[in-house]
Amino acid sequence: SSESEEEEEEWEPKSKIARRPRLPVKTEVKTKKAAALRSTVARKMVKKVAIKEEMDVSLPIAPVEDNKMQLLKPKEKNAGTKPKSLNRTPEVPKKMEINSFQGRNQSSLVSDEKPSTSVPVVKQEKCEEEFAFDEPPSKKIKLNACPEGKPVKNMGGKKIKEEFEMNWDIVQALSEITNVEPWVCANLIWLFQEENTIPFIARYRKELINNLEADALREVQHALEELRTVAKKTHTMIQKLKKEGKLSSCLLKGLLNCRTLEELDHVSAPYKTGSKGTKAQRAKQLGLEPAALSLLQNPVELNLFSYIRPNTKGLANIQEVEAGVQHILADIFAKDKDTLDFIRKLCQQRYISIQSTLAKVSSKNGNEKDIDKFQLYHEFSCNIKNIQHHQILAINRGENLKILTVKVNIPDGVKNEFCWWCVNERWRPKQFLKPEFMRLLRSSVEDAYKRLIYPLLCREFRSKLTSDAEKESVMMFGRNLRQLLLTSPVRGRALMGVDPGYKHGCKLAIISPTSQILHTDVVYLHSGQGFREAEKIKRLLLQYNCSTVVIGNGTACRETEAYFADLIMKKYFAPLDVVYCIVSEAGASIYSVSPEASKEMPDLDPNLRSAVSIARRVQDPLAELVKIEPKHIGVGMYQHDVSQTLLKATLDSVVEECVSFVGVDINICSEILLRHIAGLNTNRAKNIIEWREKNGPFINREQLKEVKGLGPKTFQQCAGFIRFNQEYIKTFCSNKKNELGSRALLTKAGALGKKKSKLTSCASQQPNPLDQTCIHPESYSIAMRFLSLIGGNANDIGKSDMQQKVDVVIQKEGLEGTAKRLNTTVHTLQLIIDGLTQPEGYDIRTDFDKPDFKRSIVCFEDLSVGAVLTGKVENATPFGVFVDIGVGKAGLIPVRNITEAKLSKVKKRRSLGLGPGERVEVKVLNVDIPRLRITLDLIRVL
Repeated sequence: SSESEEEEEEWEPKSKIARRPRLPVKTEVKTKKAAALRSTVARKMVKKVAIKEEMDVSLPIAPVEDNKMQLLKPKEKNAGTKPKSLNRTPEVPKKMEINSFQGRNQSSLVSDEKPSTSVPVVKQEKCEEEFAFDEPPSKKIKLNACPEGKPVKNMGGKKIKEEFEMNWDIVQALSEITNVEPWVCANLIWLFQEENTIPFIARYRKELINNLEADALREVQHALEELRTVAKKTHTMIQKLKKEGKLSSCLLKGLLNCRTLEELDHVSAPYKTGSKGTKAQRAKQLGLEPAALSLLQNPVELNLFSYIRPNTKGLANIQEVEAGVQHILADIFAKDKDTLDFIRKLCQQRYISIQSTLAKVSSKNGNEKDIDKFQLYHEFSCNIKNIQHHQILAINRGENLKILTVKVNIPDGVKNEFCWWCVNERWRPKQFLKPEFMRLLRSSVEDAYKRLIYPLLCREFRSKLTSDAEKESVMMFGRNLRQLLLTSPVRGRALMGVDPGYKHGCKLAIISPTSQILHTDVVYLHSGQGFREAEKIKRLLLQYNCSTVVIGNGTACRETEAYFADLIMKKYFAPLDVVYCIVSEAGASIYSVSPEASKEMPDLDPNLRSAVSIARRVQDPLAELVKIEPKHIGVGMYQHDVSQTLLKATLDSVVEECVSFVGVDINICSEILLRHIAGLNTNRAKNIIEWREKNGPFINREQLKEVKGLGPKTFQQCAGFIRFNQEYIKTFCSNKKNELGSRALLTKAGALGKKKSKLTSCASQQPNPLDQTCIHPESYSIAMRFLSLIGGNANDIGKSDMQQKVDVVIQKEGLEGTAKRLNTTVHTLQLIIDGLTQPEGYDIRTDFDKPDFKRSIVCFEDLSVGAVLTGKVENATPFGVFVDIGVGKAGLIPVRNITEAKLSKVKKRRSLGLGPGERVEVKVLNVDIPRLRITLDLIRVL
């Protein structure tokens, strides 16, 4: 022990030893803490072997293992001798040498299994200046060459401590599920624990996440939540079984090994309190367990006849005794991890298919129309490795409607090989077996496979396929929604929105270029009064100088479109050159009767509100569509069949991402738009609007901190996405000064006091030109240093000479050289350059497509095979893309016809597929008039 004490002195920092006498002495507390720590160390040392095993599984890197052992050594000594130093662990600085971030993260994760109570300052190569025990954690960014993407900012000393510990490492498990590097997963777990939002992480923490996109972040977040759910449910189950006295060490290990809810259900199923219990449990209650174990361990001494009890059900004769032993053995085999791993591996190598057939019941008394919908799946078979997500969702829906019967087909070869392996290898008896016992063993293995393992495998396959299909469906909905929300706005023109209808007429609404409602009306175009109503429409268009008509795609859309196309062809609206476009009205009617719509347009009839909504969808799609619950926008696939919780979380996250990345002008945006900004919610948005109404416009981002409920964390998350129009603020401040000067002689103290408060806030708060950019306030100091480096001025942001100055410096020193000189990361510098060089009022949506404006119409019957048309993508699915070609029915481009060569090279693409809003040139391949189906081929993306 004296030697180990000497070693301890070697690695301990001198600065700490010198300061020890100054610590206040509280003997009573000290002894208590020391005793508590000794007990925790004692408990942990019992589990030391288990920890070591786990480490070998999760980490392939050898040095990490040594590091772990180093961390374990001082723990034994430190526990009793220096409890005071242990209290100081939170103050160990987070500044670390990052030569191999992956290795560092991994080691911190290993020790996370059973957190070390010692001060983690074991590395001997550290110089004492690195450790500042009485200072807050150092925030200095320290970068060394790091192939994994230069992780930075106080990530060093963070250990990932999960609420519920399992036998697997959460980072490693997350990495395997999502195919994301472990160091990125470790960072993401930490970032999510610190309550960072996805838009914030995706834009301002790129170096920590290896430049992942928002979709990938959502996937990791969802997988992390699933793993935590499994861990939580496992621990609930352990507590329950402990209470009931059913928990054995073997069962505990099995439960802690579970990674999915299916595995957990399988392991815990026999111990759930049921009316009868399983066959194995009933056999155990009859006392047959020793016989079953003896058959495997010591069959020579086994005599089954001794277990016969003529008057007891289940033990009346040798057949019943054998059946009981068989049930117990089958249960042991089906619960064994190695056995299940072998059969799963075997299935991966073989052809496993999923088959669906028309159910016998439905063919007799089913609805003919519903049965026809599933015509493709009446005799369907496909390898589970190749089956498409939409096919799985279709089969599941058919099965739920009792139209289809579905089964998983595992070939007999799998069963035969599995049974041979069990008898001859895994469960081979330790001694010679009599023929009758050998027969019993074989039948037990077959029983285990047929009754327990095969149904489990089928459930696992179906569950995995459904889960993957649901996730893909939700992701597809998210991608489509993003593309729709980021449709380029049509600014600077008055628009007429038309909500078509027959009996109740077409509702009209004319809105100004700034979205104000100018006029609303109802016209009856389809009841023989079309000509008379044309005069009214012409008068309104001329009166408000409106040359763009937006028609909703609901009931009577085709007739209304034909009506306007006919008038435009005859040049009826001259001198105006009128064009029209069709826009999706999904969700407009739901929104028109919502509380938000009543608050926004209290005097308007709900029917007229939907016409206003239709017009605004073209003028500013994002601002209008955020008012509607995303799932009502209707660009999904099987959206009613998937997990509604997952769907809502994903779609809300996509809306937040879009609103944040586009940014909002804090002084003019609506409360609805504001609540979707990262970090904000309904209450915070409401508080911001109230502050604005009370104190006048915000002058700069710092003023956000004055709003009730906006703490440092919320400010950090939302600040970068909030914009300030500099011209508006300068005008406001100068007007306020003039106004106050002219009213200096007012006698009303209340009014004067109010003006004074507004002026003082103006005088004390100066506008900051960087507030109109995407640069985060945390990087303002770097931005100012960069500006002085290039010789620029903050007032020249977005001007052409700023771009020239930036180019000169970057060409000379390169991006990395400049970043090093400014002591920042390349990603942060790139964001600063983007913010400084983007023109004022820059909108990321300008890269996306505008609506398709038309003057003429084509009918379904006019289509001919080979015709070349232009259209707009309406919806994208895994099996193809639906395109609106202006004939009232969308055509389908099958996925096989969408190749990389046909897609635009200019646009940045997140994926190979097309998305809603994109304009395409297509060729008609097939027109099926009875079924109203059009098959198209993609020629090119416009």
